[in-house]
Amino acid sequence: MEYQYDIIIIGGGPAGLTAALYSARARLTTLVLERLFIGGQVSTTYIVENYPGFPEGIDGPAMMELFDQQAKRFGANIENTEASEIIVDGENKFVLADDNRIGAGAIILATGSDPRKLNVPGEKELAGKGVSYCATCDGALFPEATVAVAGGGDAAVDEGLFLTRFAKKIYVIHRRDELRAEKILQERLFSKDKVEMVWDTVVEKINGGSSLESLSLKNVKDGAKRELEVEGLFIAVGHVPNTQLFNGLVDLDERGYVQANQNMETSVPGIYVAGDVRSGSTQQIATAVGDGSVAAMAAEKYLAQR
Repeated sequence: MEYQYDIIIIGGGPAGLTAALYSARARLTTLVLERLFIGGQVSTTYIVENYPGFPEGIDGPAMMELFDQQAKRFGANIENTEASEIIVDGENKFVLADDNRIGAGAIILATGSDPRKLNVPGEKELAGKGVSYCATCDGALFPEATVAVAGGGDAAVDEGLFLTRFAKKIYVIHRRDELRAEKILQERLFSKDKVEMVWDTVVEKINGGSSLESLSLKNVKDGAKRELEVEGLFIAVGHVPNTQLFNGLVDLDERGYVQANQNMETSVPGIYVAGDVRSGSTQQIATAVGDGSVAAMAAEKYLAQR
C-alpha cells in the first residue's frame, strides 16, 4: 500500500517535531515516523533548565508532550513506527515502514543518537538486570540501593543528581580527574552527601549472575584495581549517531554524523538533516529546534521549486 506525503520526517525528537510544526503550518502534508517514543532523548531527561521560556525548568516528558501537541494541532501525522529503508529514484523518494512504501517529496533525517556502550564484559548480559542507560527510566527501581554512574559530562551528572531521589549511595566514575559537565551541574552534584566521586577510573568488567553485583575498576594513572559492590550501573558516556538507515545514501563525517550545509541540505537533493545526528551539532535542544525549523523551510522551498 502506498501513501504520498510532501514531507516525511524520520525521528520524533525536538528536531523532528519542530520540523513537523513548520512544515504542517506551511500546509504541507507531513508524516513523522518515530521508532521508540516521541521526544527522543529529551523524554528521558527529568528536568530541562536551559531551554528559553521555562524559567523554573520543565521535565523532559512534559516538554516533549507540548512539542507533540503543537505539531499535531497544525495537522502533522505522527506515528510510532520504524523506517526500515529509504529509496531514492531520481527526484522520487520512498520510505519503507511496516510493509508500506511511502512516497515523499522531501525527507528530513532527525534520527538523533543512541547511548554509547562501554563495551566491557558483562555489559550486554546484565543490561536490564542492573545495567541501564537511563536513570529517568529506571532510577525508581533502586530505592535505598548503592549504584554507580559511569561518565563525566552533563548527561552523567544529570543521572547522578536524579538518582539521589532514590539511591542511598551514588558513585560517579570518571576516567579523568575533573568533570566535563556544566559548572552549575557540578556544583549541585558535589553538594550531595550521597555522591562520591571515583576519579581517574574506568569500568573494566561488570559482574553478576541474575543481577548486577559488582564492578571491576581500574585506575588509569597507577593501574590499581578494585571491586566496587553496587546494585545498579547507569552508563552515560556519550552517544553514537543513528545513521544505519541511510549509511551509504548521504555523506557522513569521520564519526558517522550526517554532513550538511547551512540550510541542512545533505549530499542528496531533497533530503535534509536536523538535530543530534547532524555533523557539528551541539547536542542541545535549542540547536535541534533551530535545525528542525531550517530544514523544514529549506524543504518547503525545494518542493515549491519543483
